[in-house]
Amino acid sequence: MTATTRTASVLLVGNPNVGKSTLFNHLTGARQRVVNAPGTTIGLAEGTWRAGDVDVTLVDLPGTYSLIARSPDEQVAADAVADAGHDLAVVVLDATALSRSLYVLGQVARAGRPVVAALTMTDLAEARGLRPDHDALAEALGVPVVEVNGRTGAGARMLAGTVEEALLTRPHVTGIVPRPPDHVLGDELAHAQQLFDWIEGVTDAALSPEEPRETFSDRIDKVLLNPWAGVPVFLAVIWAVFQLTTAVAAPLMDGAAAIVDGPITGAATWLLEALRAPAWLESFAIGGLIAGVGAVVSFIPLMAIMFASVTILESSGYLARVAVVADRAMRAVGLDGRAMLPLIVGFGCNVPALSATAVLPHARQRLLTGLMVPLTTCTARLTVYLLLAQTFFPGNAGTVVFAMYLVSIALVVLFGLAARRTALRDVQPEPLIIALPDYQWPHLRTLGLGVWTRVVSFVRKAGSVIMVAVAVLWVLQAIPVRGGHDLADVPVQDSVYGATATAIAPALAPMGLDDWHIAASLVSGVAAKEVTVGALAQSYALEDPGSGSTETLGAQVRATVEETSGGAAGAAGLAFMIFVLAYLPCLATLAEQRRLYGWRWTAGAAGAQLAMAYVLATAVFQVGRLL
Repeated sequence: MTATTRTASVLLVGNPNVGKSTLFNHLTGARQRVVNAPGTTIGLAEGTWRAGDVDVTLVDLPGTYSLIARSPDEQVAADAVADAGHDLAVVVLDATALSRSLYVLGQVARAGRPVVAALTMTDLAEARGLRPDHDALAEALGVPVVEVNGRTGAGARMLAGTVEEALLTRPHVTGIVPRPPDHVLGDELAHAQQLFDWIEGVTDAALSPEEPRETFSDRIDKVLLNPWAGVPVFLAVIWAVFQLTTAVAAPLMDGAAAIVDGPITGAATWLLEALRAPAWLESFAIGGLIAGVGAVVSFIPLMAIMFASVTILESSGYLARVAVVADRAMRAVGLDGRAMLPLIVGFGCNVPALSATAVLPHARQRLLTGLMVPLTTCTARLTVYLLLAQTFFPGNAGTVVFAMYLVSIALVVLFGLAARRTALRDVQPEPLIIALPDYQWPHLRTLGLGVWTRVVSFVRKAGSVIMVAVAVLWVLQAIPVRGGHDLADVPVQDSVYGATATAIAPALAPMGLDDWHIAASLVSGVAAKEVTVGALAQSYALEDPGSGSTETLGAQVRATVEETSGGAAGAAGLAFMIFVLAYLPCLATLAEQRRLYGWRWTAGAAGAQLAMAYVLATAVFQVGRLL
């Protein structure tokens, strides 16, 4: 007789930076997905975990310091804890900051949830002389306490057995009275002193009176949290990352491009000829899909290196220091250092960065930060920068790309200053309160899983957008508007696509870029910035598909710009990069802005960006060609 498999829903609750998500990744492995919290767009990680004989749906809630919600993320966590549909809460306690973790644990207990405590960071606490007494802590709490290490997996098996048992025994924290069903916020505030007294009693029982010792992290922070040293170190770290991507990624990118241009193109050509496919289909497959998508696929190694670099900085604890160092600068635009975190996310992708503004406590702060996010130069723009930097500045490509990131930061600040002095005068900064985790070596398994997930997400997002965009572009290129050409047998300049781009191109003359290839790529780039490179490759490939030219895309672009700029190709190339940085964000970003802030703010910000990009790019070219 086969026993019926039990199922349960378990919440993973805790402060930010306590190892909660690392533990979640270890317990669930690849069996996880991102879902939206009910009625919101805040992402929750949800995975399956086998706890003994129980199939557990494990939900990783947003990190929070309190269940008295002041932000959408905290509200999601509070609602989930209050939802009786979940069977158990595993509350992650940071051994290096036990009091802060116990505050959340007390609120979970106050909500009436059965609890298991998972104690993390014990090795770091021991280095500080603050390691809690495990048995004394468990006795003071009245619930099971399991020491775990999400990075190594230590304690995971014991946690599984403890959770399995707790689903039957439903342990509750002692010393905390569950709130009544008809409670109000005033009741919670009235019980605050009781909660603080309880926390003090637990810490007195679990911690020795030994004075904390200075740690390696403390000694490093004396340097990195000093603004005079912290800012140069931050710039040096980011510069090193971009030097790494240009030096290491370049040969890998060349290899990926060679695979696309060689075996894949050859195999597709052979197959189409064997099937006696019509000429238009071969043109679509070779000159359209493979040329366009292949140009972006070649940048996958670059994305992997970038994602790995950012993940290392994040998991090591360094990015939290960036918020502290940046706090004074962000206050100039009415924000605090917390706003730096979504802006840093924006350097990966603007769409999740807009969602990340939810951590800010006030709607006007979220609006201001969300309007600044599209000026952070996302990794999709990086594909364009790298092509243009290697084309126009081959000896200094890494430094030029790094300079574009500095320009991006400057534009974010300038845009924020302008917004705060005009439409958003009422935005006021608040004091920054943020926990600084100890520095740690990133765990290779966690690093690999994080990079893999991000690269797969990038490939899926870029691939779906590019496939649709390239298909539309090919149709526009297949319809003739002059010359009496047949359908799908028309020079690009005589097509709807070419005619539209040709009409737009003169507007780019002040930037030294009066050419339909470039105009077409910029229009296509509104769909997705990575399509800019694909559109350039596609327009040159389709212009004369039978020529057999072996010129690289970079060489073709440089020859065009040499002509349109009157010989000032470097200045025009730099203007091209500035315009790509600052003009309209991609459609996905615009759609997310519209959803969060409405059409009025979205259209106003997009128009301001486009005007600013045009003026800046024109100024760069006009001044640069005189130098």
